[in-house]
Amino acid sequence: MTSPDATPATREGILSSLGPGLALAATGVGAGDLLAALVAGATFGEVLGWAIALGALLKLALNEALARWQLATDTTLLEGWCAHLGRPFQVVLVAYLTVWTFVVAGGLMAACGAAAHAVWPVVGIPVWGAIHSMAAAALVLAGRYAVFEHVMKALVGVMVATLIASVGLVGIDLCAALRGLLLPLLPAGSAATVVGVMGGVGGSVTMLAHGYWIREHGWSGPRMLPTVRRDLAVGYLLTGVFGVAMLLVAATVLLGAVPEGSGALTACGNAIRDGASTRFGPATGALARALFLAGVWAAVATSMLGVWQGVPYLCADLLRNLRGRMGGGIDTRGVAYRAVLAWLAVPPMVLLVIERPMWVVRLYTTTSGLFMPLLAGSLLWLGRRRDLMGGLRLGAASTAALAASLVLFGVLAVRQIADVVFVR
Repeated sequence: MTSPDATPATREGILSSLGPGLALAATGVGAGDLLAALVAGATFGEVLGWAIALGALLKLALNEALARWQLATDTTLLEGWCAHLGRPFQVVLVAYLTVWTFVVAGGLMAACGAAAHAVWPVVGIPVWGAIHSMAAAALVLAGRYAVFEHVMKALVGVMVATLIASVGLVGIDLCAALRGLLLPLLPAGSAATVVGVMGGVGGSVTMLAHGYWIREHGWSGPRMLPTVRRDLAVGYLLTGVFGVAMLLVAATVLLGAVPEGSGALTACGNAIRDGASTRFGPATGALARALFLAGVWAAVATSMLGVWQGVPYLCADLLRNLRGRMGGGIDTRGVAYRAVLAWLAVPPMVLLVIERPMWVVRLYTTTSGLFMPLLAGSLLWLGRRRDLMGGLRLGAASTAALAASLVLFGVLAVRQIADVVFVR
C-alpha cells in the first residue's frame, strides 16, 4: 500500500504506484469498445484514429475530475450523489443499477464466451461464458485488492502487446495510420460512428469503481492528485493505443468486407466470434490471428474481472447510504458485497441461452451509455463548487472538457435510445 503522503520519485517507485488507473482503463475496454473500433476501421479505414484518441482524452478528463472530488472531500462520488441529490435519486439509481448489472454481466459473459470460443471452438459460447464468470468470481472471493491489481496489470500487458504485435504482422499503412491520428477528418456518413467510437472508449458506470480502488491503494488527500493523474494518464494512454490498434487491424483485414449501417456491427461481431479466420491472409499466417484473438480475449477478460471486483463496491455503498450510513471502507467479506458479486456471476447466465451474443453485447453497451450524461453533468455541478472542492475546484480546461463530454454523451444517449425505439 502506498503512503498517502508518498510521491514516488524513482522509476521503480513510479511503476509500483500504478494500479487503480490501469485497472479502471482496462475494465473500460469491453466488447462494446472492441466492436466500435472494428466497425470504424472496417467501414472507414484508418481515418478515424483521431476519434479514438479524443475519446480517451475525454474519459481521462472525466476520471481526473472524479478523482479530484474524492481527494478533496474524502468521499466517493456516489456518496456525494447521495448527500446532494436526495433520496428519490438514490431509489432511481438502485433501479438502474439492478437492470444494468444484470445486462452488463450477461453481455460480458457473452463477449468472453465468444472470444474464448474463437480460440478453442470445441467448447460452446454459453459454456465458455459461464466458465469465465465463475472463474472471475472465484478470483475476487479468494484474493484481496492487491491480487486483483496484479492480475489486471498482467492482462493489460497481454492485451496491449498482442494487439500491437498483430498490427505489425498484418502490414498496416503507417502513413495512413498517422494521418488518421493527426488529421481530424470526417468522411461522409461517419458522424454516428465517430460519436459511438468517442463515447465507447474507456468505460461508463465502472468509472465509479476507481474511487474505491484508490482508497484500497491508500491514496487520499490533495497531495496525491499528481500521482493519481499519472496513473490515469498511463491507463488511458494504453486504452487509446489498444483502440487504435483494433481500428488499424480492422482497416487492414476487414475493410470492404462488411456491409454499411447496422449490418457492420453484426459482421464485426462475427469476426471476433469466428476469429476473423477467413480474413487473415496467408502473408500474416496463424501467428497474427492468434495474437489478435489473445488481445481480444485479454480485453474482455479484464473488463469482466474489473466489473466483478469493482461494481459490488458501489452497489454495497449505495445500499449502505440508503440505510443512512455514510463513510468508511466497504467490507469485501461482507454480505452486501458478496451478494452483489453473486448477482453478477450467476443469474445473468440466462442471457447466454439466447445464443445471440452480439445482441446481448449491444444491449449492455446501450444501457451503459445512458449513464454518461449523468456522470459528466454531476461532475460539472459538484466540481465547480468551491465550498466542497476548495483548492481542487475544477479549472477552465477541466470545465471545458467536461462540458464537451456532456454534449457528446448526451447526443450518444439520445441516439442509443432512438436505435432501441425505432429498431426494426
